[in-house]
Amino acid sequence: MQNGLSAVRISLIIIIATVVAYMTFGIYQVESEKRQLKTDLIELSDVKYGMFNIDRWKEILVDVVVKKIEEFDITTGSREEMSEQISDFLETTIDDFEKRYNEDSSGSFSGFLRKSVASMTDIFGRMKNDIPIFTEQIVDFMDNPENKGKIKEVIMAEIEKYTAQTFSDVDYRVRDQILTKYDKANIAMAISGLENNIERLNAESKTLKNILYALAGLAALFAIFVKGLSSYELITLTVTSLFLLIGGLSLPMIDIDARIAEMSFTLMGESIRFDDQVLFFKSKSILEIVQLMISQGQTDVLLVGLLVLLFSVAFPVIKLISSTLFIYSPKVRNNKFIKFMVFRSGKWSMADVMVVAIFMAFIGFKGILDEQMNQLGNISQSMDMLTTSNTELQAGFFLFTCFVVLSLLISQRLSKLTATTNS
Repeated sequence: MQNGLSAVRISLIIIIATVVAYMTFGIYQVESEKRQLKTDLIELSDVKYGMFNIDRWKEILVDVVVKKIEEFDITTGSREEMSEQISDFLETTIDDFEKRYNEDSSGSFSGFLRKSVASMTDIFGRMKNDIPIFTEQIVDFMDNPENKGKIKEVIMAEIEKYTAQTFSDVDYRVRDQILTKYDKANIAMAISGLENNIERLNAESKTLKNILYALAGLAALFAIFVKGLSSYELITLTVTSLFLLIGGLSLPMIDIDARIAEMSFTLMGESIRFDDQVLFFKSKSILEIVQLMISQGQTDVLLVGLLVLLFSVAFPVIKLISSTLFIYSPKVRNNKFIKFMVFRSGKWSMADVMVVAIFMAFIGFKGILDEQMNQLGNISQSMDMLTTSNTELQAGFFLFTCFVVLSLLISQRLSKLTATTNS
C-alpha cells in the first residue's frame, strides 16, 4: 500500500515537472511571437511618425489651408466689408510709397526732375482715384474659383519649400519594411492588424501561464505538506524549479511603456488630434540586460552587468546543482560550500528580483526624461493632453519569483532532511 502511494506520488510529481517544462516552452514561443508583433506595433506608433513628424504636419497644414480656401465665400455683406478694408490698405500703401518717393528724390537734380514730373502728372492722385477699381478687381480675383486653385498651389508650394529648407528628411525604411512584411497599405491598417494578433496571443499566453502558475503552486504544496519526500521526488521538484528559472531568465520581466494617449488642439478653427504616441518603450529579459550592459564597454555599467549576472544566473544555477548533489550524495552534505548554496543563497536570488526591476525602471524613466520631455516642454499649453504609462510586469518576473519560492521551500525540506540524517 505504501509502495503504491509512493509510486502515485512520484508519477504525479513527474507529470507536474513535465507539464511545467511544456508550458514554459509554450509560453516562451507565444511570448516571443507576441514580442515581435509588439516591437513592430511600437515602431509604427512611435511619436516620430506622428506629432514629431514633419510630413504629417505638412499634410495637416495643407488640409487646413485648403479647407479654409474652399470654404471662403464672399457674400454681399462680407464683400462690402472686405472692399473697405482693401481700400484702406491700398490708400495707406500709396501714401507711404509717395512719401518715400519724395524723400528719395530730394537732394539731387535728377531727383528734382522725377519729383517735378510726378507732381505735374499727379500720378499718385490718379492712383488714389483708381483705388475703387483696384479694390473691385482684387475682390473679384479672390472670389474666382479658378484663382482659388492657384492660391492653394502657391501655398502648398511654399509649405513644401519651407519644410525642405528647415527640416531633414524622415527615414521611413523601417516603417516601409513593416508594412511590406504584413502586406498593409498604411500605418492605420497595420496597427489594427497587429493589435488584433497581439490580443489573440495574450489570451493564449494567459491560459498557458495560469496552468503553469497552478502547477508551480501544486509543486510548492508538495514541498510544504507532503511528508517523507524521497530523493527522487526532491530531485524532480528541483528540476521543476530549473524549468521555472529558465523561463524567468529568458522572458522579459517588465515592459516600460510611456506614451501620449491623446493630444488634441485647435488650429485655425480646425480640430487636430493625435492618439497613442509612443515616447519610450523597453522590454528586456535578464539575459538580454546582462548582454547589453557587458557590451557597453563602460566600467561602471560592466560592473553592474557582472553583478546582475552573478545574482541572476550564477547563484540560482549553482544553487540547483548544489541541491541536486546534496540530495543525490549524502557524502557531500557536510561540505560548507554546498550547505551555503543550498540553505543560505536564497535571499540573494530574491534580492535579484528587486535589483533587476529597479534597474530596468531606472533605465526606462531616465530615457524618457532625457530623450522626450525636453521636446514636450516646448509645446504650447493651449491643448488637451493625456499621458499614460502602460508599464507592467511580464511573465519572466512571475516565473523567476515562482522559482525563488519553490527553491526556498526545497531548501526547507532539505534542512529537515539534514536534521533527520544527523539525528
